[in-house]
Amino acid sequence: MMNYDKICDEILDLNQNIRYAAVYDYGELHDKVRPGVKSHLSREETETSLSQAIYRWSTRKKTADKIGTPIFALAKYEKIYRITIPIGGAGLILITTELDVDVNQIVDKVLEIRDVHSNN
Repeated sequence: MMNYDKICDEILDLNQNIRYAAVYDYGELHDKVRPGVKSHLSREETETSLSQAIYRWSTRKKTADKIGTPIFALAKYEKIYRITIPIGGAGLILITTELDVDVNQIVDKVLEIRDVHSNN
């Protein structure tokens, strides 16, 4: 069993501009907001958004044999970046950051964290 709280802590420790880290797996949301940061979405809005993201990942996987396995998805909003990364069978890691970050650097580090925890 993966330690979702530890994964969230390790993600938040990567960069001070990471606002939020979550793992959504088996229909359960495990999440942490950086202390002092006010969330833009309510927990219910976040869960709704994640259930939609799970569906989008399932559609991305349908073209994997043609264009490769999806590694992460990135959305840029006016206020934040939102990154989703698959974990486990059908789970997702969700990260939100401020706009002044190196997204690829964060994604690379989060993939390392995911892989360490997925192989335990």
